[in-house]
Amino acid sequence: MTESVEKTAKGAILYDRSVISEIGETRFTPQGWLHSEPVGGSHGSGGRGNTMFVGNVPRQFVLRHFVRGGLVGKAVRDHYVWTGADKTRAFMEWRMLAKMADSGLRVPRPAAARYCRHGPVYTADIITVRIPKVRPLSELIAAGSCDSAFWEALGRSVYAFHASGIYHADMNAHNLQIDADGELWMLDFDRGRLLRPGPWQQRTLRRLHRSLYKIRSANPALHFSSENWDRFLEGYFAASRSA
Repeated sequence: MTESVEKTAKGAILYDRSVISEIGETRFTPQGWLHSEPVGGSHGSGGRGNTMFVGNVPRQFVLRHFVRGGLVGKAVRDHYVWTGADKTRAFMEWRMLAKMADSGLRVPRPAAARYCRHGPVYTADIITVRIPKVRPLSELIAAGSCDSAFWEALGRSVYAFHASGIYHADMNAHNLQIDADGELWMLDFDRGRLLRPGPWQQRTLRRLHRSLYKIRSANPALHFSSENWDRFLEGYFAASRSA
C-alpha cells in the first residue's frame, strides 16, 4: 500500500494509485461515475442514506459520505471540528483500513479519502473497494437459521479482529458481513482504533449482542436465539484460549 496526497481547493485527497488510478473531486460524488446506485438493504443495513455503489463490474467501489448518528446527527449532520488533516475521520479510517488489509484481515481495501475544510469545521468522504457477494449478518439471519458451526465460526472470526487489537466503534449486525464462503468481513471503521487488549473487547461484544436483540425484537420471526449467542461466545472464547 502506497499512499499519495493531492491538495485541493478546500482540502486534500489521500489515495492509493494501485487501487484507483484516476482521482479528483468529482470522484467523491455519484455524478462523477458512469454508474452509481444507493446501497440498499433491509433491517437497517443500508446505513443512513450516505453510501453509494459506484463504478462498473468487475471492480466497483463504495462511496461513503461521513455523517453523524444519534442526537448530535439531528442537529449537525455532516460537519466535524477541524483539528488537522491527519485527524480527519476520512484519513484516519483510510489508514486504519490500509493497515488491516495489508495484514490480511477481511476489511474493505481503501481506495481514496478526502476532506473539505470550511473554516473551523470540515466534511469528509471515503471510497473503498466493494467486496463481492457479501450480505449483512442481519439479512442472513432474516433469510433463514444458521447452524451452531456458523455461530462458533463467527465468534472465532470476531476474536481474530480483537486479538489484532482492532476496536470497532459500532460493531453491529449490519457492519458484520458474510461472504459466499461464510467468511466474516467487517465494515465501517469510522472512529475505529488499534488498542491493546482490555475491557473494550467485552463492550463491543455487548454492543453486538444488543444489536442482534434489537432487530430480533423488531421482527420476532427473525432467526436468532440465546442458543445462537451461546455458540458465538463458545467460538470466541475457544479462540482466545488457544491463542
